[in-house]
Amino acid sequence: MNIAKTRAARITLLFSIVILSAVMCAAQGAPSVEKVEPPSWWANHSINPVRVMLRGKNLSGARVEAVGAGIKTGLVRVNDAGTYLFVDVFIDADAKPGARQLKIRSGGATADAPFEIAAPLARENRFQGFTTDDVIYFIMPDRFADGTPSNNNPAKSPGLYDRSKGRYYHGGDFQGIINRLPYLKELGVTAIWINPVYDNTDRPDEKEMYPETEGGPKRPTTAYHGYGAIDFYGVEEHYGDMRLLQALVDKAHSMGMKVIQDQIANHTSPYHPWVADRPTPTWFYGTVEQHLSNNWQKWTQMDPRATDQTRRRNLEGWFIDILPDLNQEDEEVRRYLIQNTLWWLGTVGFDAIRMDTLPHVPRPFWRDWSAAIKREYPNVNVLGELFDGDPALLAYFQRGRVGHDGIDTGIDTLYDFALFYAVRDAFAKGESVRKLSQVFAHDYLYPRPDVLVPFIGVHDMGRFMSEKGATIDGLKLAQVFLMTTRGTPLLYYGDELAMPGGGDPDNRRDFPGGFPGDARNAFEKSGRNAVENEVFEHVKRLTKLRAELAPLRRGTLMHIYDEEQQTVFARRLGDQTTFVIINNDTKPATIKFKLSHAGLAPNARVTMRHDYLGKGNNPRTGRLQGDDVELDMPPRSATVITATLDRD
Repeated sequence: MNIAKTRAARITLLFSIVILSAVMCAAQGAPSVEKVEPPSWWANHSINPVRVMLRGKNLSGARVEAVGAGIKTGLVRVNDAGTYLFVDVFIDADAKPGARQLKIRSGGATADAPFEIAAPLARENRFQGFTTDDVIYFIMPDRFADGTPSNNNPAKSPGLYDRSKGRYYHGGDFQGIINRLPYLKELGVTAIWINPVYDNTDRPDEKEMYPETEGGPKRPTTAYHGYGAIDFYGVEEHYGDMRLLQALVDKAHSMGMKVIQDQIANHTSPYHPWVADRPTPTWFYGTVEQHLSNNWQKWTQMDPRATDQTRRRNLEGWFIDILPDLNQEDEEVRRYLIQNTLWWLGTVGFDAIRMDTLPHVPRPFWRDWSAAIKREYPNVNVLGELFDGDPALLAYFQRGRVGHDGIDTGIDTLYDFALFYAVRDAFAKGESVRKLSQVFAHDYLYPRPDVLVPFIGVHDMGRFMSEKGATIDGLKLAQVFLMTTRGTPLLYYGDELAMPGGGDPDNRRDFPGGFPGDARNAFEKSGRNAVENEVFEHVKRLTKLRAELAPLRRGTLMHIYDEEQQTVFARRLGDQTTFVIINNDTKPATIKFKLSHAGLAPNARVTMRHDYLGKGNNPRTGRLQGDDVELDMPPRSATVITATLDRD
């Protein structure tokens, strides 16, 4: 009797809920859909079903039906405000590419949301990853070249273009990069990294303001740099559109250059629609009114004894107390970000990813995100940004290193910030070159030190030539070191011309000749001054040398000789050993070393070849007698010697 009453009560309650839901749906008005994320997906993908997020109105209680062959829907979830709906979309393995629809039904009314089963891109010459055979060139699209002046003041985001303002758009775009790919090819570049291409803030940013001149009043800024996303599936209209982005990547591939996409998983623009209307209650860490401010204490990720308070501020805190921090511990956020990465790769055909702000995101997310990439695109690799000079912290995030938390992030490689600081100290400031060896002494911490990415500058610090004490000779030595040490070298646009530039935004100057009305065109020899041509030809010679000498790309690194201002290191691959000799002193130096220190037998027969670098064509006086090499090096000079073992 009691069981029957209980069943009857449950049926009555269920019926009441259904009636109430129907009444609420009828009362709330017809559903509408403003945004579908992702807008497309693929059959035979490693993620199936794909979680589709719809943004709209009056979605509470909605049902979703798939319209079209080869597609069906599953679980539906709607947020309390009825403005975001999550639905699983299953795609049959044999589903044909083409347009489909998701039909949303609520309260007797319907709304249609477009969805596409995309045709997969051919994998040949795409999704390649970069390797130590490559030379990466970093481009800020807005500051490189303006190929389409008509998009400088788009209707969607007017008033953000002004070349007289350092933090406004200057007009660089995808077409400008396409037009200048031959310049990069001539320089010896084999991979390009470009800033994020997401659709960015459409209005002057009155939350993050800085003075235009030192000591002046704070002024609104823009997201010309690409790190202020308001739509993770959109393309910034100042740069171009999806068609032009795909054309850029395809053209680069046709010229033998890879393309690395810059992505963000940590934060959004404060103007993103999510900030005012969250898809889930925990989409962000905190709210606009109440949140932690980031403390930049990155080391807390590797310290099992770090206090919860300090660790949480590093992971959950909003950058500069402004940028909303995404909560990767929210399952919907986690899925959204993973799918977003895979969508960009599959839609555009990028070869690798540069991931922003690595240590401010929980490590379990990186493990899951990296694994998802490898399942679908095994050759795509990830370059992680961890802005810190501590090798222990950098190594803690590299693939193959399991932390105290039991997590291997799966991040393939990182910027070698530790080496960056040593390079600046030695070659810009004239301090001891032993600082380089001191960094290499920590290579044992890394699972793969040989694949790190050394650099002498990027957009987050003043340029090399603006360091106190920097000279052209010092820059050229730094470039020799960059192109011959272990890892994949990275060039920041303009450093091949000795471009100066202090702090942000001065370190992001327009490339001369990239913009209408420029007084000269530094993309061409005739438009460069004598110093710019000297440095350009120097870098060009180095990339050519690197391409010719396999040990400089793949060889084991060995230290042969070091003094306060002189260093010799070798790269050995099979029977070929390449020696790099650097005199960082302002005085001449005689450097002596033994071939056997590089593992060559004292009585080995070797063929020596000199590749002279540095000041003009001045030869170095070199002497080889048995195992002993002696070189007379001019001030601030370098040379490269190859020794090939004769086996006949």
